[in-house]
Amino acid sequence: MTAEIVIMNKQAIAIAADSAVTFSSTAQIPKIFTSANKIFALSKYHPVGIMVYSNANFMGVPWEIIIKLYRHKLGEDKFDTLGKYADDFINFLTKEGNLLFPESEQKNYFERNVYHYFYYYIKREIKQEIQNVINEKGEIIENDIEEIISKTIKKHYDIWEEAEFLPSISKVHPQYLLDNYKNIIIEAKKEIFENRLTEVLSNQLTKIAINLFVKFLMSSSDILVTSPDTSGIVITGFGEKDIFPSLKSFLIEGIINNQLKYKEDKYSKIDFENVTAEILPFAQKEMVFTFMAGVDPSYQMAIEKDLSEIFEQYPELIIDNIEKLDENEKKDLKEKSKEIAAEELKRYKEKLKNYRQENYINTIMGVVAMLPKDELAEMAEALVNLTSFKRKVSMGAETVGGPIDVAVISKGDGFIWIKRKHYFEREFNQQFFSNYYRGGRK
Repeated sequence: MTAEIVIMNKQAIAIAADSAVTFSSTAQIPKIFTSANKIFALSKYHPVGIMVYSNANFMGVPWEIIIKLYRHKLGEDKFDTLGKYADDFINFLTKEGNLLFPESEQKNYFERNVYHYFYYYIKREIKQEIQNVINEKGEIIENDIEEIISKTIKKHYDIWEEAEFLPSISKVHPQYLLDNYKNIIIEAKKEIFENRLTEVLSNQLTKIAINLFVKFLMSSSDILVTSPDTSGIVITGFGEKDIFPSLKSFLIEGIINNQLKYKEDKYSKIDFENVTAEILPFAQKEMVFTFMAGVDPSYQMAIEKDLSEIFEQYPELIIDNIEKLDENEKKDLKEKSKEIAAEELKRYKEKLKNYRQENYINTIMGVVAMLPKDELAEMAEALVNLTSFKRKVSMGAETVGGPIDVAVISKGDGFIWIKRKHYFEREFNQQFFSNYYRGGRK
């Protein structure tokens, strides 16, 4: 994991990122390194930067290599808008896909994701449901197991069928995947579900496997269901004709047969009136939300959950204790009370939201809109450092940490490093810096 942030106002953009990156060995023992580079200049000559979070590699190739290959290709070329830089980078990944990633890696990418989803999302849910029945009844019969398997697979099948087909994927791509990787799907079904599948369930799993590569899925809790290969990239800065800065971010998974699976995640643009400042966290966001809203998001969710239960149950407790009412009167009164309680709860939540907005968020954003470049950088660094410190004093792995890299991008000055770690000593490598604008690969 990581903590990254972009802070924008009309004058400039400050971007900051920690240096922690987590790897898992074949024994699933996590190893954390604190020297990863996550911020890069997308162009050597123009005010555009890029950040990477989540998976540090794209189909086995470090993002740093891909970004620098693109930067070398871009050279001194420029675009009128930030959005066109982002689109050109996506086009680069798509067009160079088969050159950068051999068929063997594309096959590995397909196999990895199918096995991951079948096991971690479907089979684990089946096992948990079976355990729940055993805990409740003390035992489970074969028919119950078959019913749980059927319902779970059908649920996942329905969710994926309802998800929207990505517009960037061609309509013939699903058939290509089936023709070329059918045997992988067959082996995954056999290995993970141990021949417990009817023909209908087997066909549903096949359809799920194909949908993994042509759709993005949002769960009912609005948490994006991602593969282990998902990376986030954030492109921000100024196009040649942009007066104010903007940002585009994407979720990117992989590429097969020049079909890149990606989804635009966020878009924000500073303008004259409506958006004069932005604070946009990526990856681990909770401490930024706490700073902005004055309350930890998980604590807020717990409060709202308890409030919902109170508003739902309290009227019933009162009505059940009114002795003068018969059962039909109590039933009618309970239904009316629930409607009133739901409306009051909605009103109360909205009131709290407006209070946070007016007394916390708007106050901070008003100041951010006026911050000079150096203080934008200080704020970005402080918010990443806050997340890092919280992880340090919390139980569990320190998945945010190491030196914090900070850069500022402005229309006039371009991409400027405020803080940057190097794995080498500057004084011993002057040739590196002198080669930078002569086609060097920094």
